[in-house]
Amino acid sequence: MSSVLPRAAAPRVRGLRAALALSLAAGATLTACASRPRVDDPAGGPRPDARRAGVPGPLTEMTGIYSQMGLIVPRGDLPAVGTIAYFARSDDSTLAVLTLSLANRALAFVREGDRYRANYQVRLDVRPDASVAGGRVRSFASDEAVRVATFRETARTDESVLFTQAMVLAPGRYTVALAVRDIGASRSSVVDVPVTVPRLGAGTVSTPVLAYEVTPRARLDTLPRLVASPRAAVVFGQDSLVPVYLETYAAGGPEAPARMTLRTAIRVAAGPELWRDTVSLERRVVSVSAAAAAPLALYSGVVRVPVARAGIGVVALDVVRPAMDGVSATGPDSVRAPLFVSLGEELPVASFEEMVNYLRYYATPERLRVLRDTTPEARAAAWSTFLRETDPVPATAQHEGLREYFTRLRAANARFREEATSGWLTDRGTAFLAFGEPDQILDPNGPEQNVRGRTQVWEYRDPRVTLVFVDQSGFGRWRLNTQSQAVVQNALRQRLVK
Repeated sequence: MSSVLPRAAAPRVRGLRAALALSLAAGATLTACASRPRVDDPAGGPRPDARRAGVPGPLTEMTGIYSQMGLIVPRGDLPAVGTIAYFARSDDSTLAVLTLSLANRALAFVREGDRYRANYQVRLDVRPDASVAGGRVRSFASDEAVRVATFRETARTDESVLFTQAMVLAPGRYTVALAVRDIGASRSSVVDVPVTVPRLGAGTVSTPVLAYEVTPRARLDTLPRLVASPRAAVVFGQDSLVPVYLETYAAGGPEAPARMTLRTAIRVAAGPELWRDTVSLERRVVSVSAAAAAPLALYSGVVRVPVARAGIGVVALDVVRPAMDGVSATGPDSVRAPLFVSLGEELPVASFEEMVNYLRYYATPERLRVLRDTTPEARAAAWSTFLRETDPVPATAQHEGLREYFTRLRAANARFREEATSGWLTDRGTAFLAFGEPDQILDPNGPEQNVRGRTQVWEYRDPRVTLVFVDQSGFGRWRLNTQSQAVVQNALRQRLVK
């Protein structure tokens, strides 16, 4: 199954039925937002792969961040990220929903009339171990097509292609063998993931799921209608509240409380607390299975988690289901889910310290020192204060100053990288941060390459500035001359938010 999503629209599931035939599994593909593939340029001829130019080291190693978050990261030359969420179905089975995220740029698109199409294949083998009585290997295979309306959409860099597979499994331990293949380019990735399917009964909690769109299910024998984000990622400056879908289960009562806590650590039992709230989930229809000793009520809803309280980087969302009416949980009464707050796919900042480093050309050293010296427990408050005091237009929901700054920074990374140096830290990248796009670029040497002493002149009309870059090595290492260096540094000092 496939779907087409207009550019800049929210992801939307098409093809997933509201009710799940419990003897089968449902699969679907949707387009949301993504990365960059090899495609055929409509102007003619193949276009070479565009390599992401970003900050060297761990900042461009999103695989490490996703692994730290405990997500499914297949190995190979087709980038993908996945996650499995668990929901109650009955006393003797659990609904497991795998969602896989691919990027448009990771797939090879071809022209199809006035559109572009890419094809990929997903295969799952679910192998039970001895803990699953009477268990057997379950296999699922699906050939998928992604169609987009414009050539530009083939190069999207956000989470644009989502594949969903729902499975009804008995509680116990399994190995999930996942293989994903780009049919048009013969690229593939594989991974074997050990998983433990929980038994979800009275007093337990489902997996919290960060979702683009969600309609809470009303019955245990249906599939939640949600468009999940496997990367569990939100973008600073774009997202203010994170919608998280949650279910809990009980023997009765009009509503069920759940305690939500954001913490700065993901791998330890109790990191510093950033935010806390207690929510009440709405009671849905009571479901009774033939094997159930008592009716099981479903409580579900969407919780909005404030991004500003999370800061930047990987945080943990802990959910605890307090005991109700003295009923003990028959499974997990507390769960943990990761959340990654970034400055965008091009700047995957993994820590508060890295974020402060990025701001060196935005705010004064004094302001950054306050952020840098803040204790982990106080970082959320310090970051909130920084946003409030540096927002040039407080009346709007967006922070226009940081949005413009990071837009330029991303562009500098993409265009001006030099060997192991990030684009924004090169002389041309720094000049671009100070003045933006030049009105005119003069290159006296023309297209001739590898010429020592080659010069490049950037001219601006407002302000009236001329910058001269020299490539003394002949290998594209452009350096500002002394006079231009002083002009750029002076401009940056004037731009710093005090």
